[in-house]
Amino acid sequence: MLRDLNIAVIGPGAMGEAIIGGLLRQELVAANQVLVSHPREERRRELQAHYGVQTTADNAAAAAWGRIVILAVKPQQLRRVLPPLRGSLRGDDLAISVVAGATISSIAQGLEHPAVVRSMPNTPAIIGEGMTVWTAAPEVSELQRGWASTVLGALGRELFVDSEAYLDMATAINGTGPAYFFLVMEAMIDAGVHLGLSRRIAEELVLQTMLGSVRYAQQSGVHPAQLRNAVTSPGGTSAAAISELERGGMRTVLADAIWAAYRRSVELGKPQ
Repeated sequence: MLRDLNIAVIGPGAMGEAIIGGLLRQELVAANQVLVSHPREERRRELQAHYGVQTTADNAAAAAWGRIVILAVKPQQLRRVLPPLRGSLRGDDLAISVVAGATISSIAQGLEHPAVVRSMPNTPAIIGEGMTVWTAAPEVSELQRGWASTVLGALGRELFVDSEAYLDMATAINGTGPAYFFLVMEAMIDAGVHLGLSRRIAEELVLQTMLGSVRYAQQSGVHPAQLRNAVTSPGGTSAAAISELERGGMRTVLADAIWAAYRRSVELGKPQ
């Protein structure tokens, strides 16, 4: 799908590097098909040494070189990065954004190029276990959608949605979601230490329990409520723990957190 296509990555932070690593690890492209643009020479040398890719400090040159141009800058940098790129993309080029909150229209206007894909990956993409939700402007062809699916699939699982409105919702679930799980892990590990376990043992218990629970939920195909009921015996330890979580308003707090993330994503997408 990506054979002989030049791919430019502008702003290779953690997510941009995850894309580079995934594409090369899965042998979807060769290293000489990738050009990375970053302002810091130290970062360029690091990426070139690790992946064998080409590098530059010139974003516009990178955008003009790539058939697929991946925008992986921080949201607050986008207003500065886009203007110099205007006119760099040709008619059959594709722009893929992994910038949180940035709308298709804002990117298309900034680039003066209509073929834009907007995506929301998450940090497990760094190890190829990400969940990426994406959508495309009407001007993106079926061929270009195939390119986008292949590129984003290098991060883990990818899911196309037909409305951009879902992207802000996805930001609150899969994009921000790892932070929720990391906080739960941290709280459970600290509780284990408070009980008297060593931190090493507590970490191993928590991480494997969470990993196993997720895999079990995936393979069972059963609703999480049924899985929870199956381990909650009347008068048992799980029942006592769930009672405390419900009394503490865990569901409400988590729902409020997800709504807060959603509102913030919408705010980031508004014109400044």
